[in-house]
Amino acid sequence: MIDELARAESAVAACADAAAWALSENDLIATIDATHRLQQRLAAVQVAAVRELDGRGVAVAQGASSTAVWLRHRLRLDVAAARRLVGLAASLDVAPPGVRAALADGAVSVEQARVIAETAATVTASAGAKVADRAVGVLVEWAEQFDPTLLRRMGARILDHVAPDLADAAAAAALAAEDARATRDRHVTVSEQTGGRLRLAGTLDAEAAALLRAVIDPLSAPAGPDDTRCAGQRRHDALADVCRLALRTGELPETGGDPAQIVVTTGYDGLTRQLGSGALDVGLRLTPDAVRRLACDAAILPAVLGGAGQVLDVGRQRRLVSGPLRRALVLRDGGCAFPGCDRPPRWCAAHHMRHWVDGGPTSLDNAVLLCGHHHRHVHRSDWAVRLGGDGHPEFVPPAWLDPEQLPRRNLYHRRT
Repeated sequence: MIDELARAESAVAACADAAAWALSENDLIATIDATHRLQQRLAAVQVAAVRELDGRGVAVAQGASSTAVWLRHRLRLDVAAARRLVGLAASLDVAPPGVRAALADGAVSVEQARVIAETAATVTASAGAKVADRAVGVLVEWAEQFDPTLLRRMGARILDHVAPDLADAAAAAALAAEDARATRDRHVTVSEQTGGRLRLAGTLDAEAAALLRAVIDPLSAPAGPDDTRCAGQRRHDALADVCRLALRTGELPETGGDPAQIVVTTGYDGLTRQLGSGALDVGLRLTPDAVRRLACDAAILPAVLGGAGQVLDVGRQRRLVSGPLRRALVLRDGGCAFPGCDRPPRWCAAHHMRHWVDGGPTSLDNAVLLCGHHHRHVHRSDWAVRLGGDGHPEFVPPAWLDPEQLPRRNLYHRRT
């Protein structure tokens, strides 16, 4: 398989160097069709490999919390795309063979294959495997004319075509399956952008969507005739108001022993002179005005940082990894320090590099922030954790993973 893929890669590379401007319109259209078929066929091979890797538990064995996280780091995908790839692999694994065959033949796209597989699963549950096979054949034919959205709508009543006597009962089953899919697919993704901004994306199930609208709609109404904000800007400001209200309740869960809070790091001189910008505990930057505004209702804790970002002193030391010591860890590590992990400080606990039971002290030099998954992974695996020469943590992989055992670092949270 590897040799065949290498030959295919060479052939595609040769095509990439060809002059598209020299092709006729018919040849350009044929090129689009051929590359699309090739993409789907390659996707079928990739999906099969992903499913096998997932089944063997390779990602978890190598320290990732899931196959999707491992794919994100390995292929440099965004996490939503990685999750979709793993989900497609799982759905095709249990789908009738005709779905995989259609994708491998380039007859359907990846998204069409996803729709057909999910529809086939619903039909199988309500009418059996034989009817599902017939449904797949019809849907593959329809895929020649309809995009995934229309294909899903038509698939909702596929039994009207392949098993009319079962259609009504299956409609109820389809509704239940759709509810199950909504529960499975619910997610919210927070992506960092330039300038300290965040991009929110996601899918809410019906109940969460109703809750959001009930809270956001009253707060996002125009403030009056002079309100020049667009609808999107009003919803943005309403979401910020909801977060402020939630923080003021004091009823949010603690994070690492501290109340839910915003932590901003800034220089004292700049703060007093209204010139200093600040950094949130997730690494985002704030303007001097925003820092001053937040400082109006904040507790200020002094900290001393070295030139490379080492935390030299934060307030006074405590025996437990909480308060000033935890804030020092957040300043230094920025989140889970395990290589490839982007989980923020709020999801992390402090890990003793030299275990407490072995006499390890509770100190900044002996602590590292780890999320729950990587905390468990480090405890039960052969990964070694230590501080590098610049005072930042590095991880030495076990010999079976890297015979040279070259130290690795997390690059998601670095600020210097």
